[in-house]
Amino acid sequence: MRSSMLFLFAVFLFVSTFPWLTTASQALGDSSPAAQSDDEKRAMLGRVIGNQKKNDEAEMVYERIERKEIRKGPAGTPPEIKTSRVVPAGTGVDHIPVGPDGKPTDANQYRAELEKLEHSLAWAAETGRAQHDAYDKIAKKQKDRGELIEATRSAFLYVFVGREPRGDRMLSKYRMEPNPAYKPTSRSTAIFAKVRGYAWIDDEAGQLARVEVEVTDDIAIGGFLAKVYKGSHFMQERYEMAPGLWLPSYSQYDFDGRRLFVSFSIHERTFYTNYRRIGPPNEALATIRAELGKSATVNADP
Repeated sequence: MRSSMLFLFAVFLFVSTFPWLTTASQALGDSSPAAQSDDEKRAMLGRVIGNQKKNDEAEMVYERIERKEIRKGPAGTPPEIKTSRVVPAGTGVDHIPVGPDGKPTDANQYRAELEKLEHSLAWAAETGRAQHDAYDKIAKKQKDRGELIEATRSAFLYVFVGREPRGDRMLSKYRMEPNPAYKPTSRSTAIFAKVRGYAWIDDEAGQLARVEVEVTDDIAIGGFLAKVYKGSHFMQERYEMAPGLWLPSYSQYDFDGRRLFVSFSIHERTFYTNYRRIGPPNEALATIRAELGKSATVNADP
């Protein structure tokens, strides 16, 4: 159930990541920051889309520290706090528990977790049938994501709201509203009619800086098995974490609903810090083996 819920809100993020993937007349009206020719608009769109693709790829080769605060219940319920070193492992992501400062709290347990990661990376770095199938599944998920993003070309209407400062930079704010003329092509795209939100774009960098999405009507998941209630909310902040790469610094989920006949309430805040490039599995494997004091040779037995 939890994976389904996070997928739903991930869809919202995918949609909001590309609010400019619409026709020029929809995305930039008379109240846009400045009049632009069609060629200038296409160049701007190409820059932003290209940057987001690079950001997505970078998340698959950058490790980070995540501090997650999870509250399941009404306001006032103490949150469960988990801090992890998150390492991409080719066909998945490994979460290694660490202390609030991002450092190991138990050296032996930490080493055991690194050894598990080593095995995962060694497997992912091989080129067998099982690895091929696993990477095919990842490719399909990426293809599905691309199709959802493409659907936003006609699923939403976007209106320039104004410009807002964030630190020493200026952001352009857009309101995203469901397009009443849009015809959903799948159960996933039908969700678009029940969300709205805002996106903030750093024009100078050509990057998504912030996104907020709200559920405007109850959304059923798995037929009648579960439902997300109106008013559920998602937001994310992004900053430049490495030259030319804008990655998440903060995400927040607040949603209520029911599973079968049992109500639930999940509130989750995640802080992302200490980004570091660790590379694809073969490079990451060398790094982890070095941490373990082992040979960095990929083909050696783990």
